[in-house]
Amino acid sequence: MSTPSNGPVKGRRIAEKAAKERRTPKLPKPRERAAAEPDQPAAPRRLPMIGAVAAAAAVLLAGLTALTCAVAGVGPEWLDGAGAIAVSTVLAVALAHRTGGRPGIALVLALVIGLAAVLVGGPTLQTGAAVLTVVVGGVYAVMATVPAVSFWPAAREVLIATLVSGFAAIAAVGFEPTVVAQRFDYASLILALALVFALVHRLGAGFHGLGRRGLIAVFAGVVVLVLTLAYGELLRRYGAGSVVGSVLDFAAWTADRIGAFPRPLVVFLGIPALLWGCFQRARRRQGWWVCAFGVTATVPLAQGLLDPDGSFLEAGLRGVYSLVLGLLLGYLLVRLDLALTAPRGRRGRRAEEAEAHRPEPSRFAEL
Repeated sequence: MSTPSNGPVKGRRIAEKAAKERRTPKLPKPRERAAAEPDQPAAPRRLPMIGAVAAAAAVLLAGLTALTCAVAGVGPEWLDGAGAIAVSTVLAVALAHRTGGRPGIALVLALVIGLAAVLVGGPTLQTGAAVLTVVVGGVYAVMATVPAVSFWPAAREVLIATLVSGFAAIAAVGFEPTVVAQRFDYASLILALALVFALVHRLGAGFHGLGRRGLIAVFAGVVVLVLTLAYGELLRRYGAGSVVGSVLDFAAWTADRIGAFPRPLVVFLGIPALLWGCFQRARRRQGWWVCAFGVTATVPLAQGLLDPDGSFLEAGLRGVYSLVLGLLLGYLLVRLDLALTAPRGRRGRRAEEAEAHRPEPSRFAEL
């Protein structure tokens, strides 16, 4: 038998529940909601990444084929210009996309510069287009690398960067520039260093994120760069003394027997910095600062085919010898780094490699 007080309490609860249901509208089921909504136009879909990469690869392959035919003397005379425009445009768009720029603007600018160099002609336009192609290709070769947890993946990244710089070299030749070797080398190298350090300042967390090891690595890279360039300039201006003369004699003797002499800047700075930088990027973001010096390898390698006093064979042999020696020095840097910082023993190194997976976007994605 219920007490009389239960009636008012039960009625109040029913009233509160009804009020709550009136305040909370009942949502229709998904099928009912889809049927009630009018048809709306679908949002435009972006071109998938695989499609964009395939289109760029097709244009690049067509440009390289045209340039190869032009070198072999097959086809019409305009093939070299068309191939140079195609390759340089793909490299410019790829660099803009990779670094978070505006690929559309890069596409228009590259086409305008390339068409002006080919259609209008003249030493200034043609040489300027070749310089920009070498700079863009050399910087993109560094930007297209990905982190590497050990030596062999880092060596693979160096080979990929070398291949990209080779594409830039072939395209620069297609513009038929009027090259004064020292001026062309200095102009393209300075522009590439300025561009890559501006990009790396963002990717490497700014100057404040360098840390002690990063400062030491950047300082060492700057010292090697300045000494190498200053030594070469003094040698050209004031000639060779007895010690320097013996070095030049050794270089000439080596070139006579194996076809070419490796480039010191590429061997001692460019290739080791790029390899060790990719190795460091798998562990810390500041590895980008070391990778920046990789343009001292990719840009000179792209300049090799433009030397008016050399041949394509000599340029290729010089690039191969520089690459092999630079990889050896890079291997020593990696081993020294592991000896100083990694745990002792093979098991410790394997554990260190397993943890060294700093995430970065894929090779064709925006950084």
